[in-house]
Amino acid sequence: MSNVKQEVELANRDYVENFGDKGQLQIPPSRQFAVLTCMDARLDPAKFAGFAEGEAHVIRNAGGRASSDAIRSLVLSHKLLGTQEWFVVHHTDCGMEKFDQQTMATLLEESLHTAIADQTGWHNVTQEGGTIEGHFVNWLTINDLKHSVVEDVQRIKASPMVPKDIPIYGYVFDCETGELIEVEEATKAGVAA
Repeated sequence: MSNVKQEVELANRDYVENFGDKGQLQIPPSRQFAVLTCMDARLDPAKFAGFAEGEAHVIRNAGGRASSDAIRSLVLSHKLLGTQEWFVVHHTDCGMEKFDQQTMATLLEESLHTAIADQTGWHNVTQEGGTIEGHFVNWLTINDLKHSVVEDVQRIKASPMVPKDIPIYGYVFDCETGELIEVEEATKAGVAA
């Protein structure tokens, strides 16, 4: 067993000691915007978008995709908590570009344990049996990074639950430089009406 649990608990104790007046922050984000981005550990939305605790909502999932659940979160963010602008941020070197629907389904069918990748593709280390459930999931993989940003902005904008006057901006975060690169076609698709 690793020491991660203890490290997290120690880090939290330090955080509590310096928490200050953050307990007085209001629930609605003070800068009234939300970011939909990837769960990749290399991305720190507060740093790349310049906000602090209490200022913005962050919705994260694999690939930063506009899944039904991500749209649900964005709608709640606006309807109940007042966000007025949304950012969709995918990133370079995303794991969602490194497999396809069938690969993931097959890997899960063979094993539930962590798979490995090499120059020939993804492989299970063990073949103890898994589940067929992976065949029924849309993994929202990415074939073309910029196109996926456009697609997600269009999907959000097309939702009947999303007001037409909310602007949605599309970006790619460059993992090598830290730069946010606007995907102009996505931002055009997300323009407020």
